Amino acid sequence: MSSLPTGTVTFLLADLEGSTGLLQDDRIDYGAVIADVRRILRDALADNEGHEVDAAGDELLAVFADAGNAVNAALAAQRGLRDWAWPDDARVRARIGLHTGTPSLGEEGYTGLDVVRVVRIAGAGHGGQVLVSAATLATLEGVPTLDLGEFRIEGLPEPEQIHQVLADDLPRDFPPLRNTIATLGNSITVALADDTVLLREGIARLLSDSGFDVVSQAGNAEDLLRHVAMHKPAVAVVDIRMPPTHTDEGLRAAREIRERFPNTGVLVLSQYVEPGYALDLLSESAEGVGYLLKDRVSDVEEFASAVRRVAEGGSALDPAVVSQLVGRRRQDDPLDEITPREREVLELMAEGRSNQAIADRMFVTLRAVEKHVTSIFSKLGLPASTDDHRRVLAVLLFLRD
Repeated sequence: MSSLPTGTVTFLLADLEGSTGLLQDDRIDYGAVIADVRRILRDALADNEGHEVDAAGDELLAVFADAGNAVNAALAAQRGLRDWAWPDDARVRARIGLHTGTPSLGEEGYTGLDVVRVVRIAGAGHGGQVLVSAATLATLEGVPTLDLGEFRIEGLPEPEQIHQVLADDLPRDFPPLRNTIATLGNSITVALADDTVLLREGIARLLSDSGFDVVSQAGNAEDLLRHVAMHKPAVAVVDIRMPPTHTDEGLRAAREIRERFPNTGVLVLSQYVEPGYALDLLSESAEGVGYLLKDRVSDVEEFASAVRRVAEGGSALDPAVVSQLVGRRRQDDPLDEITPREREVLELMAEGRSNQAIADRMFVTLRAVEKHVTSIFSKLGLPASTDDHRRVLAVLLFLRD
């Protein structure tokens, strides 16, 4: 342990995402994958004056005397993992966290809260992502980052301001952080409307536990509109069928919110698949709008991701609705030229997911998804666009009657 740096140091914790799935995949030699992952990580450490502290299971802990070297090593590791020829196009990605502190160094290695902190920060991320603490960011110069906000993290006594390191050649868009709760000042505000009290309270609890700030609850469309006018929430979650007729009151309220409060996203919930309602909601724009079946609420992470996506100006369409839209047939249908794999990508794309999110869902590389998307646009006669919202709307408009 005497060769390890002391004083102010920066820890790097790399954790393989989805290791259980890789371990259970009969096509993959898990031992060989772990060996390759560690080799890539160790090469990045060696090139940037890093010191390996411990490697257990699918994790590797390293330390650096210089925070800039730690960032360079993290980015080099992500590029190495991205570019390696993994078996069967398997998704092998690591989440990496960095934290700077002054831990104690003894016979058993480093001890103290700084070690716990880097483990928790890494655990909040997603494969391909590099997260840094505020303490690390304070020591860096000229490193582009994205401020993700302040979060309460289990096992840490105080909230942590977390930033994501950015690089032009690495993914930028990731789902909301894992195992965290946003502090009140940084949480996304939500107005909720559903006439079933138990369901409304349940959704409110799920959203609160996921870090959202539920600023109001309503049992009818009239109260919802009043609450939205009062609170100006980032997103309104609305049941389609509400009193007094239980037909489309919620949908009409959603349209009014989009007209009167353009900065408030709208996510409508329905008990049944009603593609016509979805297309009605999307008639003007696919930005800041979502349509989900109520069954999706039970998948808390997916539901929270959809709410966040809509609040940030994206879109979230239920897979069942998209399947009906994509599955409709017509004469000289260009969809006939699309392969089954491309159809799967198209459906996920129409749900509002980014290329990176599609890669995560299909367990393939980002490059593979990009090739599929390019092919889909070519076959459908649609120009490729970096604007995900317009891309989704273009596909849906093309598929509608």
